[in-house]
Amino acid sequence: MPNSPLLAISPLDGRYAAKCSELTLYFSELALMRFRVEVEVKWLLFLASYPSINEITEIRGNSLRKLQALYQNFDLNDAERVKQIEAQTNHDVKAIEYFIKEKLQDCEELRSHLEFIHFACTSEDINNLAYALMVKESREKILIPSMQDLISELTSMAKSYAGQPLLSRTHGQPASPTTVGKEFANVCSRLQRQLSQVEATQILGKSNGAVGNYNAHIAAYPDLDWLAIGKEFVESLHLEANPYTTQIEPHDYLAELFGAFVRFNSVLIDFNRDIWGYISLSYFKQQPVAGEVGSSTMPHKINPIDFENSEGNLGVANALFNHLSAKLPISRWQRDLSDSTAIRNIGSGLAYSLIAYRSTIKGLGKLELNSEAIDRDIDDCWEILAEPIQTVMRRYGIHEPYEKLKELTRGKKLDESKIRDFIATLDIPDSAKSELIKLKPREYLGSAVKLAEEI
Repeated sequence: MPNSPLLAISPLDGRYAAKCSELTLYFSELALMRFRVEVEVKWLLFLASYPSINEITEIRGNSLRKLQALYQNFDLNDAERVKQIEAQTNHDVKAIEYFIKEKLQDCEELRSHLEFIHFACTSEDINNLAYALMVKESREKILIPSMQDLISELTSMAKSYAGQPLLSRTHGQPASPTTVGKEFANVCSRLQRQLSQVEATQILGKSNGAVGNYNAHIAAYPDLDWLAIGKEFVESLHLEANPYTTQIEPHDYLAELFGAFVRFNSVLIDFNRDIWGYISLSYFKQQPVAGEVGSSTMPHKINPIDFENSEGNLGVANALFNHLSAKLPISRWQRDLSDSTAIRNIGSGLAYSLIAYRSTIKGLGKLELNSEAIDRDIDDCWEILAEPIQTVMRRYGIHEPYEKLKELTRGKKLDESKIRDFIATLDIPDSAKSELIKLKPREYLGSAVKLAEEI
């Protein structure tokens, strides 16, 4: 059967493949193998350079370059060879060890080093570090930049729309006015907070043997400080060393990280739905794209598909993240393999998130503010001035101001004249009365403009 995206089961490898292809560098099966090879090689190099381990010498020159090339140039042919070995071993990490040894057989300078490949390691020493590097590098190089791009676009729009009045709705009903820019600024602030937590989450790793106690290490070299050595090696990979583990690094940090992604994604779902609603109210128009069809039967339609696509993919991402956050920190006794199965889906959660971020950005690029529609709605809603009027009445000690405004406005449609007639009857200072009479719905904005401009 030919290899085609049209035959893919997952939309990540089919319909959406082009939208998240760069993540294959980090979360494909080939990528996992490559990161495993990198950890194995760097562990060998680390041991060879350690002064108290005399059985092997520091690796330099051509031998060093040959070793580094194993992961730097790891390609599909290498991955297929690993799979061939795995078919015999029925063990994916052991296959990596044998692959490296096979590659080094013709290198006379390294033959004495071969049994220090995977020295004192359990498979999880390799796996946890490989996954940590995958997550760390993809976070820094792909996910965070995309999240920043989204926030940057929203920030720019918040500032552009800072002064555009907007009829707020609480419980779906007209409420005190805000501005379009202020509502965008709210989202920016929320997203930035969660992005900061994504950025701040420490990526942990361990290199401490079968059940986390350096048993084999100490058996071979009882005089060495393996706690310090293990810490030094993990930190050499630019990871945070976790000294307290069983066979597996407990994955708590992954739960923390995925929780931050879930919160970021939930904020974005909230925004996508709000924009969807504002498009429905005609507050935003969508620029037509040549050749694009909105409905198969209604030619006039331009549907908010980018925001809908984003919402749907964020939901899938969050479902994966929530499961991983609940599952990965749990392991029977010192370990079981249920985490190994689940952890392979990290890339899927991140890929669905990435697709969603880009879909929202794409949708934002099609939006065109419809000031006429927005202004018309707010100008037609004079009853929202009940709040400032009754608040000023409170200041000047008028009895039951809320109740009076409730009687005047609740469930009623008022116009400017009725509002002004009511203000004229108030026993308040002329200066206060004058200010209230001048007030219009689209001018009752509080600090909305300032908050939007300063985001």
